[in-house]
Amino acid sequence: MARGFSPAIALFLVLLASLAFAQQPPPPPVTTSTQADYVVGPQDVLTITVWDQTDLSGKFTVETDGSFTFPLIGRLQAGGLTLRQIEAELKKRLADGYFKNPQLTVAVETYRSQRVFITGEVRTPGTYTLTGDMSLIEALSRAGSTTQFAGNECVIVRAGDGKATAGPLLPNQAENATSIRVDLKDLQSGGLSKNLPLRDGDTIFVPRAETMYVFGQVKNPGAYAIQNKDTTVLQALSLAGGVTDRGSTGRIKIVRIVNGKKTEIKVSLTDLVRPGDTVMVPERFF
Repeated sequence: MARGFSPAIALFLVLLASLAFAQQPPPPPVTTSTQADYVVGPQDVLTITVWDQTDLSGKFTVETDGSFTFPLIGRLQAGGLTLRQIEAELKKRLADGYFKNPQLTVAVETYRSQRVFITGEVRTPGTYTLTGDMSLIEALSRAGSTTQFAGNECVIVRAGDGKATAGPLLPNQAENATSIRVDLKDLQSGGLSKNLPLRDGDTIFVPRAETMYVFGQVKNPGAYAIQNKDTTVLQALSLAGGVTDRGSTGRIKIVRIVNGKKTEIKVSLTDLVRPGDTVMVPERFF
């Protein structure tokens, strides 16, 4: 109990302090430097928090013309501006006859205007909304990761004029496009330098790995991706589940197209397999 006050007065002061604390506006959302550099576009939803003015705070959707309506100010053009620029413009207008040194923050509640395209050997190819700090790993994760037939690298295709494209771009499709190749093994092993930040309109293309075929006396005959240039016959047999009890490892042949002609080559387990090869495991004589 506070010294010098009656119990009733002390209780009244405690309740008054509690009420004043409850009426304080919530702390503004934290805007990271990466998000503050995000360029706002149509359909983005912004969260604007004005300190000590809770009636002005709220969520505002940027319309198709790139503008939104804000209390006291009216229409404000936001499309093409960063969050920092929108904050500066709001402060300028609110300080013009309304408030002295207004303090506010602008953050993105929902990203809708920017997107990336993910194509090729991923489980769920398609168009994905680009958040302010989306990286290559996050984008591939959203697409369900790569399939078993994916190659060892992916390509980020980026329009060279700095403008987002309406649809996916494949490598060499546009003359002014830039292709950035990323080794997926380095990326998966923790190579953070390969985890590039994405831009609006980027296309992530995961090409299909070159394939070989394994048939005959193996447990799982079929097509298999060649993940590196040093794949041996033994490794090819391992991918196919190994040789069956009736298979012979001493008379294995590779069917290879050489100069447009089909050629049969007798090989050992340590010989290398080329893309397009068909490894044939014959049946044992005894």
